[in-house]
Amino acid sequence: MTRISDVLAAGRCFSVELWPPRSTAAEERLEVALKDLWPLAPSFTSITYGAGGSTRERTHDLVIRLLRDSPAPPMAHLTCMAHTEADLRSILVRYRDEGVENVLALRGDPPLNATEDLPEGDLEYALELVELAKSVGNFCVAVAAHPEGHPRSPDIGTDRMHLAEKLRVADFAITQFFFRVESYLDLVEALRKMGVDKPVLPGIMPITNVRTVSRMAELSGTQVPSKIAERIEAVADRPQEVHRIGVEIASEIGNRLLAEGAPGLHFYTMNSALATREVYSNLGLDRLRGTDDISTSRSAGGMSEGETCK
Repeated sequence: MTRISDVLAAGRCFSVELWPPRSTAAEERLEVALKDLWPLAPSFTSITYGAGGSTRERTHDLVIRLLRDSPAPPMAHLTCMAHTEADLRSILVRYRDEGVENVLALRGDPPLNATEDLPEGDLEYALELVELAKSVGNFCVAVAAHPEGHPRSPDIGTDRMHLAEKLRVADFAITQFFFRVESYLDLVEALRKMGVDKPVLPGIMPITNVRTVSRMAELSGTQVPSKIAERIEAVADRPQEVHRIGVEIASEIGNRLLAEGAPGLHFYTMNSALATREVYSNLGLDRLRGTDDISTSRSAGGMSEGETCK
């Protein structure tokens, strides 16, 4: 098996996020995405966990499938919210016994269309889930980072202090998607000053759907800079142009992050491979990963619900 911390220690890490399907159409879209993503040779694949455990078995089944059949080790997302400690321990024991070594520990967020918060669970913070996972097995545990601060944090300093506390126990962090490279660089520098040098893998999500990215940015606390918003809004009525410019912007961000020494890139695919493949090609990662002709792949479009990081 492969621990992601070992992959990060060996060199740059290029990973993708997927979510478990909730319908027949979503299953078909996932199959297309998997077929189109494997030529990219991702370092690992993270699998989301629906709000309040709404995809508990679907997440488990996809993680185990990828563990057995895919070239990239899976990382299972797990959230505290609306779970008892016994529930969480049971899930972790099951993963441990089936050979899963990588877990992303999250507090959890409400569904995208929720009007009320989910009930609290026995564990209040992601740090407690990190500690629980470490007590259950020899997991490589990741945590979420928000370069611009989580919307529920009182201020950026407090947010980064809590992240440093999590990273003193966890193995690495993955950021929510963002558009200001300076925010990521400031975050890494702030952690360094607090004596924390664990890897922080930056997350990228190409803008391919204007309305959905705006809603997810609102939930995650990510700001869309005015220059980027203007470029997208100018073509909002032309979906193909939105996609083209979104890939262009993501490529610009990814190129600068790598130039600044980021430990790799984590792609939020939304279960559609095309934009990720195009960014790979633009950054020359197809040559680095030993693939070619990746920019012409067809992938199913559309969106599905997924949790944001916390």
